[in-house]
Amino acid sequence: MTVAPALALDANPAAASLRELLSRYDSRAPRYTSYPTALQFSSEVTGELYGDWLSALAPREPVSLYVHIPFCNRLCWYCGCNTRVVKKHSLISEYVDYLIAELALVEARLPGKLKAGAVHLGGGTPNMLSLDDMVRLFGALRHVFPFSPGVEISAELDPAILTEAWVKAAAFHGLTRASLGVQDLAPHVQEAVNRIEPFEVVARAVGWLREAGIASINLDLMYGLPRQTVDDVVSTLDAILTLRPERIALFGYAHVPWARPHQRLLNEAELPDAQARLAQSQAAAERLLRAGYVAIGLDHFALPEDGLGTGATAGTLRRNFQGYTTDPHPTLIGLGASSIGRLPQGFVQNVSSEVAWRAAISEGRLPVARGVALTDDDRLRGDVIERLMCDFTVDLGEVAARHGVEPSVFADDKARLATLAADGLIDLDGDRITVTPTGRAFVRVAARVFDRRSKEDDGFSRIV
Repeated sequence: MTVAPALALDANPAAASLRELLSRYDSRAPRYTSYPTALQFSSEVTGELYGDWLSALAPREPVSLYVHIPFCNRLCWYCGCNTRVVKKHSLISEYVDYLIAELALVEARLPGKLKAGAVHLGGGTPNMLSLDDMVRLFGALRHVFPFSPGVEISAELDPAILTEAWVKAAAFHGLTRASLGVQDLAPHVQEAVNRIEPFEVVARAVGWLREAGIASINLDLMYGLPRQTVDDVVSTLDAILTLRPERIALFGYAHVPWARPHQRLLNEAELPDAQARLAQSQAAAERLLRAGYVAIGLDHFALPEDGLGTGATAGTLRRNFQGYTTDPHPTLIGLGASSIGRLPQGFVQNVSSEVAWRAAISEGRLPVARGVALTDDDRLRGDVIERLMCDFTVDLGEVAARHGVEPSVFADDKARLATLAADGLIDLDGDRITVTPTGRAFVRVAARVFDRRSKEDDGFSRIV
């Protein structure tokens, strides 16, 4: 799976066409890390209903676990996550107490001992956990969900506060993959987003992880940040590639100050426009492909031998709230304030407020705020959207057969695809949809055709 070469924006008639496409299609759309998206969650899914869903899980089917650690040592102005800055470690220790109590509430509703096939610590900054709190958390996780042989344990880390002792302790507890936030190494960009982090800090963290035997390292980068240029993106990549990470996530900055008020601290006048963002993303893709990485879906790259690379070749990629993954487990149990889980019956999200989350746990209630129960149509359309986002191609007939319906169910959707085909964003061959090289930057537009729940004014990030 590859990415088309970058298209010139100022050179020829094709460039003018690209400008027209940007003008026409650079609206707002979901990132489709789930379908239905989180904006369609409602209070109709309660803690009581979630408990019923937990009780109905298949006892022999391993699950994945997501643990949200919502604490950071600093406020990065671009961040879209549910986090807060703390300086007192006692607050983090208390949070772990409540995580353990939440695990007990979940355990009480399980049909038996379910094994964990994957564990992901996200945030926030999971390496804000002290070594003692790490021991307590992993002990509780293993008690409620015994780890399967070969369990994948991953964590999102901030290189600036990472220590060698923390890495060694995490490796002892089974850490197999680490994701480090880098974003951009240019000093003027780092100043603009309030995240000062020299390359040497990143290299030191990667060195510790390598020495501890961590087999897969991911580095998160961003384009579309204030003051950022194509040269900044490429220079950052040239430095990062000397570390040879197994994976690189290249996210487009999502400016949603109505959802994340601290983003108002950024100077909007310094944000690149759609053409500049596209030029940055395509220049980065070209550099990564030349370095031997393969493109994974919309915004990930991996070495061919990495799990994401082999998963792309095998057609087994999945998409969830952490991005692209090869995690095969149909159930994801979310733990912690704001965490999201998926069960066969639907999605569920904990309350975002730590105060409300703690209060619910103290009262012996599963701390659920909202969610959505999946319909058969949701599962059908979610399947199509996931394959488009992961593979850039989907056979609607095959999807319909998997779900026991006739391909004619997609008749209206195929009619709506005609405009995208005429503009060269997709190819239509019977029931087969294939996103073209030009259309890959606009894949969320194609996915949105099959979305029966979202509205264009729902407040999602821009497509390009």
